[in-house]
Amino acid sequence: MSEPLELLLPRAAWLRRLPFGRDQVMLLLAAVSEALSGFDAWLAHRASGTMRGAEWVPVIFGPVAGAVLLVAGVIALRRRTLASLLATAVFAASIVVGIVGAWLHLQRAILPTGPAGERVALDLFFWAPPVLGPLAFTFIGIFGTSAAWIEDPPGSGRLLLPGNLRLQLPYPKTNAYFYITATGVLIALVSSVFDHAATGFDDPWLWLPTAGGTFAAAVATILGMIQRPTTTDLWTYVGAMVLLLAIGAVGAVLHLRVDLSSGGYLIPERLLRGAPLMAPLLFSNMGLVGLVALLPEREHAAP
Repeated sequence: MSEPLELLLPRAAWLRRLPFGRDQVMLLLAAVSEALSGFDAWLAHRASGTMRGAEWVPVIFGPVAGAVLLVAGVIALRRRTLASLLATAVFAASIVVGIVGAWLHLQRAILPTGPAGERVALDLFFWAPPVLGPLAFTFIGIFGTSAAWIEDPPGSGRLLLPGNLRLQLPYPKTNAYFYITATGVLIALVSSVFDHAATGFDDPWLWLPTAGGTFAAAVATILGMIQRPTTTDLWTYVGAMVLLLAIGAVGAVLHLRVDLSSGGYLIPERLLRGAPLMAPLLFSNMGLVGLVALLPEREHAAP
């Protein structure tokens, strides 16, 4: 299909002269997201008072993975294939970290030794460590791997692999990014619903991420299914992504207000055990990823 940016802003020629292409920006977002996910894991695991064993894995892996991805970005200036292999290895490890972490959290959300009929309860999932939390690493690994390899020719869905091998995707890379965006929004949405369900949704503001996230996930999914979107389709998508940016910002402010004392001082205990400051920003992060998906591709396979 045509470049989305050409339909949205046909006269904005300066956007097409940006020094970095879409995949480079996606990889930079992935590097930052890995580091922030590690910081988020540190905050969450500190809530228990002490950190032990496997709880250190995401805390250490996040910033290390982000640093390695930045190094891969520098290497890519001269050795693109080597950089892609290095980035893919990091993203594969990120997927494993996320899946194992989700499994360990799931074990905390059930009572395998409890009495019959009480081993699994919905309340446990509300109060136990969030099962979907570690899957942030898995999600970063998936969308990062998509950005690590060149689509040649652009719009074909054909990824160029080492040894001149090619992997044919079922749809163009742009559509894949739309589906990835929808998946990330859905993860943020479900996680938000589980967190807010513990409060009974008493505050009307709690419905904002639920309604906005549902709308954005639906729009991104539908756009991924369209091969030739219209200008109206794309502007609706842009509106949904901007809404996610706003939801994340508003949510962060509201969470921060909960974590502050009456005197306006930040209470670390509330930050760890109360309203997590980083959680709403996942919506903003996905809005940013969704907007970057509209950027034109800059890389082409060498002749």
